[in-house]
Amino acid sequence: MKLPIASALLISTLLCSGYTDALTSRENSSSKPTVILLHGLARTVSSMQRMELALQGAGYRVCNIAYPSREHPIAELAAKFIAPRISQCMADAAEPINFVTHSLGGIIVRELAHTGKVRFFGRVVMLGPPNHGSEVVDALGDWSLFNAVNGPAGGELGTTTDSVPQRLGPVAFETGVIAGSRSINWINSLIIPGADDGKVSVESAKLEGMRDFIVIAVAHPFLTNDGDVIKQTIRFLTDGCFAHDGQGESLTGAKSSKSPCLASSSHSTRHAAPH
Repeated sequence: MKLPIASALLISTLLCSGYTDALTSRENSSSKPTVILLHGLARTVSSMQRMELALQGAGYRVCNIAYPSREHPIAELAAKFIAPRISQCMADAAEPINFVTHSLGGIIVRELAHTGKVRFFGRVVMLGPPNHGSEVVDALGDWSLFNAVNGPAGGELGTTTDSVPQRLGPVAFETGVIAGSRSINWINSLIIPGADDGKVSVESAKLEGMRDFIVIAVAHPFLTNDGDVIKQTIRFLTDGCFAHDGQGESLTGAKSSKSPCLASSSHSTRHAAPH
């Protein structure tokens, strides 16, 4: 009799141990801060893959969301495609959501905030966002080839007062903007005033209510894969500020405007890096 009893106790112990380990694993996974990645217009999730791997390596849980950027207007993309997939990704509906976006992805996040589709925001890093639209859309938006390539959402990214970026207004969540200042598209750059990344001007990337802003010499298509951009993205998600020195330059050597975080960083709340 003693042997069966001992065997039963051993099996029970092993089962309980396995259940506890599995539960702990799920708890550890869900306790990691979540970052939603949103690619740009006419791009795919693969364009965010290097960023995804870097964020996972930094301890974040990442959801790299695919959406048909060329097939629908911005409001429809946000409501019917992005919002439901965010809900599927988030284990806790009350958990603040962090975002890293490229180009159009930043406008979609603003649309989600404007319509209340996302209510609990963590930190948001926007890469090359046309926050005040793009002059390229003003100049070429009526061309059939432009519409064929960029779809209805592309036509909504102009600089006129009725464009989607201009109507969305300021942000009320912690936002860091990284603008590119190198272009590989000289035709577009002839259309865009001032420094630009070939699609969006440095000035247009700025956003009322943003917490920090930095300019890095990278072209628009390559912002998501650039090593300095990725480092600065992780820095903002972790600390709420980009890396600047006392002269307004980033620690990576990228040019920056005076950071609003420089004066307040010693008083701002610091978030511990995830483990």
